[in-house]
Amino acid sequence: MWPNADETEQLLHGAREGDRAAVDRLMERHRQSLERMVRGRLNRGLARRVDASDVVQDALLTASRRLADYVHDPKLPFHAWLRQIARDRLADVYRRQLADKRSVANEQSVGGEGTSMLPPAALVRDAELTPAAAMLHREFAERFNAAVETLAEADREIIFMRHAEQLTNSEAAELLGLSQPAAAMRYLRALRQLKTILGDTPSQW
Repeated sequence: MWPNADETEQLLHGAREGDRAAVDRLMERHRQSLERMVRGRLNRGLARRVDASDVVQDALLTASRRLADYVHDPKLPFHAWLRQIARDRLADVYRRQLADKRSVANEQSVGGEGTSMLPPAALVRDAELTPAAAMLHREFAERFNAAVETLAEADREIIFMRHAEQLTNSEAAELLGLSQPAAAMRYLRALRQLKTILGDTPSQW
């Protein structure tokens, strides 16, 4: 979930007035939401080599440099503008990795390097789980992520927003340029498709 919009507007007003402290607070209060977004979009292979916090820091520095232009002509809500910068930085990371000339076979050997759509907490082993339950937990996470990869791009995106980024329906609707009922229907449609693909799941889930 993104920070409160009213507080963001107050800080943007301070930024327009040249208040450097307001700029710093504005960037810092969005760091956690951006990191959640970036971490969810790093595939498992890339996550071994790239720290999500580094991508976020790069995005925030870029946003700071461009903020003067933004505050004078804000074409997007601030969180949507910041989110786009983070996605661009992440795309740069992927392009650099593709330039390393790694073979497709080597990529596939890691196994299931699709983007993880589950919230980070859902992918962390719970200390209270038995080894068997932990194994089932990991297996379901892998099945879920593989199922998400089979969805159409629009459905995959809203599942990512609601689960990995933990956005509300209204926030997802705003970012997608949809009405809230339309966003809710798209999310419901995607969930139904996932249920069909996954079938019955263990009672633990």
